[in-house]
Amino acid sequence: MSIKVAINGFGTIGKRVADAVDAQDDMEIVGVTKTGPSFGCDLAVKKGFPLYCTFDEPERIARFAEQGYECHGGLSDLLAIADVVVDCAPGKMGAENLSKYQNAGVKFMFQGGEKHALTGLSYTSSANHAENLNAQGTRVVSCNTTGLSRTLVPLYEHCGSLKVECTMIRRAADPGDSKKGPINAIKPVLKVPSHHGPDVMTVKPEIEINSLAVAVPTTIMHLHSIIADLPEGHGLTTDSILAMWRQTPRVIIMHGEHNRITTTAEVMEMARDIGRKWGDLHEIFVWEDGVELIGNRLYYFQAIHQESDVIPENVDCIRALMGTEPDWRASVAKTDAAISAYYNC
Repeated sequence: MSIKVAINGFGTIGKRVADAVDAQDDMEIVGVTKTGPSFGCDLAVKKGFPLYCTFDEPERIARFAEQGYECHGGLSDLLAIADVVVDCAPGKMGAENLSKYQNAGVKFMFQGGEKHALTGLSYTSSANHAENLNAQGTRVVSCNTTGLSRTLVPLYEHCGSLKVECTMIRRAADPGDSKKGPINAIKPVLKVPSHHGPDVMTVKPEIEINSLAVAVPTTIMHLHSIIADLPEGHGLTTDSILAMWRQTPRVIIMHGEHNRITTTAEVMEMARDIGRKWGDLHEIFVWEDGVELIGNRLYYFQAIHQESDVIPENVDCIRALMGTEPDWRASVAKTDAAISAYYNC
């Protein structure tokens, strides 16, 4: 029996989650929502995803037909036929949407734009899959928190403790967003620490981490500059850490100088070259020649594709909430194999 999945919000994240879910043989998309008729509706129609309105008002639903789109109803109609809803609505709508999901009795998951307090539970595949098994609802953490978890959790699991300071060098906006800046400035996030590091502690509270953040004039990727203090007797070397990460799902290790991939632009060009749809990179990219363990202190850089690294995490999270796959590594392997076959890459 396939898990019936609703996508509330068919935008930057929603359209990617829908594709990833559509690739899985244990899930099906029962509908996606748009606030009104728009170009994004064409993609849903092309993919064969039933189209619903984000709102229940008849006059809003009628606008779809006026523009030539078949709309199957409002959000309430969609929730009535779903097992789980993936909320990909714009941030700050969480509280309103949460009450709708609870009233409908459907399982739910939000994105990292909402706060942990909304659900009291957060998720990333490598950190706390088991804690989310059979939960009623959760929040898939942000792209940055996901990226930090992928490299820090295996370090913590080896060492038993970890203290981390990181600086998030953030893209100013997604490529399709023309409303944000800065255009010609570096903008520090003056809330110290920034939310990124502490957000890791919502999925792995044992990791002691703080962060700073700056926004820079690029739309391509985020970059993390990370310093991790390992405990005495950790028994690791630079090479063994790299070997550990090579065995970690959804982490790519490459030598920047040897492969001529020394910037985020070249990382994203690589994603396009290997045939990823939308030029996405679900994996975290770590520069091998930017990793160095000196004594007990580890230094490294990693790059995060903000539009896509959380996409496979959403699929794993669906299985966790539905209780269909208790082993996070098994879920990750199934998710990634299906997505690769779906995109033929």
